[in-house]
Amino acid sequence: MRKEYVFHVFDKHLEQLIEVFGQCPPEKRDVIPNGFKNHIHWHLGHVLAVTQFHVFGLAQETPIFPGSYDALFAYGTKPADWDEQPPQWEVMYAQLKELRRAMHETFENRLDEPVGENFLKAENIGELIIATSLHLFYHQGVVYGMLNALK
Repeated sequence: MRKEYVFHVFDKHLEQLIEVFGQCPPEKRDVIPNGFKNHIHWHLGHVLAVTQFHVFGLAQETPIFPGSYDALFAYGTKPADWDEQPPQWEVMYAQLKELRRAMHETFENRLDEPVGENFLKAENIGELIIATSLHLFYHQGVVYGMLNALK
């Protein structure tokens, strides 16, 4: 798998997601619009937690975000069930911006490295990155829809 392609796809979707999160006014970050079960703050943490799980975890790499992110932002979680306050928006937004560097530094020359059997059906690290890129793209659309619903 060509690293130029894999990282072009990942970088493009990450940058678009950063832009969409940047459009969220502070007073709307923790508002759950009608028809949704999570707020935009949750989505920010979710893409961090799931990217860590999909790529760093399945590639057997050291986690880059706190373990508390899983309890707050993993699949199936929602703010209504939280027992603790989430990390501040500014902290997680900075982590999202830093994610590009971390991904490139950790995986740029390892795309063809095999990974164990997983629910994504990925066979190597490059395929994990493509899968997480699709996840970023999905949440970009959800957050964009939420921003429109919150107007």
